[in-house]
Amino acid sequence: MNIMNFQNHFLKLLLALMLIYGKSHALAEDYQPPATTTNGFAVPQPGHQFSFPGDHGSHPEFKIEWWYLTGHLFGANNRRFGFQATFFRSAGTPHAKNEAAFSPDSIYLAHMALLDVQSGKFIHQERLNRAGWDAFSKTGELDLRNGNWALRMTDTNRETMTVNGSLPGEAAFQLQLRPAKPLVVFGQNSVSRKAADPTAASYYLTFPRLQATGDVTFAGQKISVQGQAWMDHEISSSQLADGQAGWDWTCIQLRDGREIMAYRMRRKDGSTDPFSTLAWVDAKGKVTHLASDEFKLEAVSTWKSPTTGANYPVSLRLKTRDPQSHQPVNFLLEPLAQAQELAGASGSLSYWEGGCRVLDEQKREVGSAFLELTGYAGNLQKSLR
Repeated sequence: MNIMNFQNHFLKLLLALMLIYGKSHALAEDYQPPATTTNGFAVPQPGHQFSFPGDHGSHPEFKIEWWYLTGHLFGANNRRFGFQATFFRSAGTPHAKNEAAFSPDSIYLAHMALLDVQSGKFIHQERLNRAGWDAFSKTGELDLRNGNWALRMTDTNRETMTVNGSLPGEAAFQLQLRPAKPLVVFGQNSVSRKAADPTAASYYLTFPRLQATGDVTFAGQKISVQGQAWMDHEISSSQLADGQAGWDWTCIQLRDGREIMAYRMRRKDGSTDPFSTLAWVDAKGKVTHLASDEFKLEAVSTWKSPTTGANYPVSLRLKTRDPQSHQPVNFLLEPLAQAQELAGASGSLSYWEGGCRVLDEQKREVGSAFLELTGYAGNLQKSLR
């Protein structure tokens, strides 16, 4: 290569790198959100410094918050289960001062679900309670309860946790959770943005790989299980902006020790919001974010709910690039069962949340995933108010 060709090649390479850098940072430039929403709730701020174990607990100055666990569990005789345990807190008024039992200032919603892959049976339940002795989220520590459902951090140094859930039809699980990798923070400069609206953002904290051990009770049989789980903790006062219909979200745990988190914010016209993102977590816990035009989530097959009538794209193909090899990758998310819809009670949110196998282009199973599909069953904006 002569010197002129080398210079041209170098300039093209430099320009390409600048475009990639600019694309990944453009959405974060000049981001100066207000301190609060118009009704007085806190808004996530750039450069926020987290402090643990306190930030594992509740943040009542924000309107909405959730602690979300999903996982894949395995027992003897090829038994396999998928499980979900989600605890939601929704504030009624900002900066509530009323600490009395059954305060009207906080509402606690919780979802539990269990899939028995062998039979294809999917059981779920929803609970909605006011703040009180039997439904709470403590500040300063991870200690959540909704009836007899509970999630607690038992050792703040090791960040070990326990989760207990029960479901109709003699189903239950009691699990001990231990981080196999450190906590990660998704987003740019501490903030995960969901839309151009500066208040549509969250603090997004995740344990991307938890070792799970314990027991599952199903159809009267108690089964010892072990497996892996994923835990999100999001803190926000707004998740959707005008013009957005919902999101397709996935967490993937690959067998090579890496993870992927991706969400596609869907607009009402069917397009992808540019604030959608994908993040790789490497074997040591380092996060690499990719912009919305650097990945695709494409529907492969759909399932129509007999309960809500919603059509969900329950099998998706994820196309992106591997930040280690710099090569394109193509993963198929194949549901362990099609019927994994959490149909909410009257007036509440219905969505599809399901365990999936992850297959590569050669149809080899290379990991496990959970897929969340919202905004397909009714008005999500109305449900989240």
